[in-house]
Formats: sequence, C-alpha cells, structure tokens
Amino acid sequence: MEFKDIVMQRYATKQFDGRMIDEQKLFALLDIIRYSPSAFNLQPWKIKVVTASKIKSNLRPHANDQPQITTCSHLLVFCANTELEHLVEKVVAGMEATGIPNGMVQQYAAMMKGYIGSMSPEQRMTFAREQIHIALGNAVNGAKSLGIDSCPMGGFDPVAFAEVLFLPDEYVPVVLCAVGYAVDKPHPKWRLPREEVFF
Repeated sequence: MEFKDIVMQRYATKQFDGRMIDEQKLFALLDIIRYSPSAFNLQPWKIKVVTASKIKSNLRPHANDQPQITTCSHLLVFCANTELEHLVEKVVAGMEATGIPNGMVQQYAAMMKGYIGSMSPEQRMTFAREQIHIALGNAVNGAKSLGIDSCPMGGFDPVAFAEVLFLPDEYVPVVLCAVGYAVDKPHPKWRLPREEVFF
C-alpha cells in the first residue's frame, strides 16, 4: 500500500471486534513506533502495552467509558519520560556503539546537556509531549500499513491511569492509542482545504 493510501484510509476506530493482533504483527508495529524520530534522538517516552481484559476494564471508566479501551486488542499508553539526563547517557552510548568518532560524540553530548540543562520541569514535560506525538503519528500510520486499525485518544484521566497501571512517578501518561481490528466503518474523511492550511 502506498503511504498516501495509508494516510487516507486510516481513521479513528470507535469499535474493535476484540480479535488479538498476532505477535509477529505486534512486534512489527512496536518497531515502527520504536524507530520514530525525536529531537536529539532522546526518545523521551515509555509505552505501556496493555492486553489484559481486566486491566482494560479497570481503565475504561477513567477514559470517559469509551468502548475502544475494552474492545481493542492492545492499548498503548504513551508516557512522557522527563528524566532526560539518563536518556542523554543512553544516546551517547548508542552513538559510540555505532562507531561515531569520539570527538563528534562529545560535542553532541555537550550540546544535549546544555539544552536540557536549561529546561524547567514544565519545559521538560512539554518537550516530551511534543516528541510523543511524533511517535503517535508513526503508530497510527504504521498500524494501517500492517492491516491494523487504530484510535488515538486524549480523553482520559492520566492520574487514574498511572494508578491503575502502577506506573513509576517519572512516567506520565500523555496519550493513548488503541489498536486492533475495526467493527465500525469510517465516515468520509474531511480536512480543511489546502489554501486554509498552507500559506
């Protein structure tokens, strides 16, 4: 399928049929998400993959009782990770492992440390949220490319989700993506005309 067709055919599924995505397709989707771009390649996210029916049932009341939560195969909970210094260390180690010259690595590390060192806690959260939405774009389009339907979701209580999922304090739920196989049908796709978007 051409990428243009993927984008045009993807829609926010409201009702899934409950079938589970097989492991091979799931791992292919997770890799598409894992390779999402991010500023400095910091990847400031953790993604909780929820499959257990009981846990999804416990989460549903905290997501405006939306049926996608319990009818999907997998619920991806995208969490912001604001412990950026630790991520810098990982990026540096990754650069070294791929054979990038040490001088370039150190220069890049200094630039990253200077950038994140100037951030307030609120700015760190904003930064992580911005990067997560890039990964979310890969998730919904990547799912469609694999024949999987999806629904990005922002209508939920992040504090309650963190409690139900026993998330560490440093991982803050930002957005959800339910994936599976649709029962519903898409409405005609509508977007603003080109002249109202680009100038």
